[in-house]
Amino acid sequence: MKAALLLLLVACNGSDVAGGATDGPKVFASVCATCHGPAGKPTEAMVQRLGVRDLTAAEFRARVTSALVENQVRTGSKNKLMPAFEGALTDAQIKAVAAYVSSAKFPN
Repeated sequence: MKAALLLLLVACNGSDVAGGATDGPKVFASVCATCHGPAGKPTEAMVQRLGVRDLTAAEFRARVTSALVENQVRTGSKNKLMPAFEGALTDAQIKAVAAYVSSAKFPN
């Protein structure tokens, strides 16, 4: 929970939370893995406390698109537990992580 709050504070301050990386796997590792886990599968505690989505779940993989992920990263979740990263990540970083998460290569 503290990690999610930290990311929210950084996102609100407009800081580059990915350290300038524009490589999808690097952006994922530095920003998304905190809640979603390094391989896209969150811990049970993150699921229970924050409702974090398992990005490896068959249901999600069957419908994932780059546009879906890009929108989620830009705007955050409807329940506001996932912060919006627009402004905290560059457009190139958002597009890179969306392409990576929606690709067949994810989570390699």
